[in-house]
Amino acid sequence: MHSIVGITGARLGSDIYHPLNSLRAAAMLARTALSRGVTALRLSKNVTFYMNQSVSPASGCESRLSEEQKPVMLMLPWLGSRPQALAKYCEIYFRTGFDVLVVESEVQEFLWPRWGLDHGKRLLELLQTERFVSRQLLVHAFSIGGYTFAQLLVHVSEDTQKYQALTQRIKGQVYDSLVVGSLERMAIGLGKTVFPRWESLVKQASLLYFGMFKRQTVDYFNKSIDVFHNNPLTAPALFFFCENDPLSDARAVEELIDVWRKHGMDITAKKWEDSTHAGHLKRHQQEYLTTIDTFFHSLGMAPLKAKM
Repeated sequence: MHSIVGITGARLGSDIYHPLNSLRAAAMLARTALSRGVTALRLSKNVTFYMNQSVSPASGCESRLSEEQKPVMLMLPWLGSRPQALAKYCEIYFRTGFDVLVVESEVQEFLWPRWGLDHGKRLLELLQTERFVSRQLLVHAFSIGGYTFAQLLVHVSEDTQKYQALTQRIKGQVYDSLVVGSLERMAIGLGKTVFPRWESLVKQASLLYFGMFKRQTVDYFNKSIDVFHNNPLTAPALFFFCENDPLSDARAVEELIDVWRKHGMDITAKKWEDSTHAGHLKRHQQEYLTTIDTFFHSLGMAPLKAKM
């Protein structure tokens, strides 16, 4: 069995996913953004665009960037992400002068990969609309967000010429707690994410489900895994991971990093022996922020002092 890349998993102890939680989280995060001088625009149920009036990354002066000049951070959160936690990541990018596009994922898009491909396709089309088509992009994917981005890359890989302009606009990739490992690890991730009280039962049921619907699930996963390993993007990438993550096999992450480096990609990796899935910022704040700052410098996108 191939490794499963970016499949699922929320922070341990997070709220059980429910569609209403997504709506409430977006509303709470929007209120947090508004208090920071950021305007939230709801584009769809799971997509919110945060427009930031910040200092210019180019000059450091107080003049505002035009929409065409300001880079966009595409943020793909973990399943069940809480708005207070997500806001801390958004603020990192608000301080750089970025706008932030938050695209949430739902568990059914993983359980039935054709829906995940549709979700990836809609995101791909959104990034080519007038609002975003001339903007530089960075990607920050957590946990299941890596799966969502992999589904987008499946479409890109099928017509690299068509999407060449888009891939050239992506200047950097950040992967936090990317879920990789065996099919069993994927099933464990589902249990911890969806029904943590019945984790063992969900694990067994998931393995049975994947076995019964192999053509509709595992075969699709393997295709996205192959695409992800042969990433059509060439932008530098940063990985955050740890040794004790039950949803992410550190060895598998390191194998992926080695593959990408052999493809000539510039890779930065930050690994901890002890940390928390999708919780590295909270557990190791200074190291996390320093690593991201250094990564931004390498991209020519050095962080600025916050104006908030």
